[in-house]
Amino acid sequence: MTLSNEDIVALLESYDKESKAYRDEALRMCWYMRGGLSYEDVMMLSQQEKEIINKIVNDNMETTKKSGMPFF
Repeated sequence: MTLSNEDIVALLESYDKESKAYRDEALRMCWYMRGGLSYEDVMMLSQQEKEIINKIVNDNMETTKKSGMPFF
């Protein structure tokens, strides 16, 4: 399979976008975990483990909103 230069550029840009989103997710998870997980730890998690942690974070944020307790 051969790609045109434009297709190669588009593919590389999509990889770059996915990579940035992955790093953003990892760094946000580190922040929410307040040091409980390092960046390296998060990068080693499976996608399923990250999804579970994100659900826990979102559940806790919702509970915080409902209770009126400070989150930050």
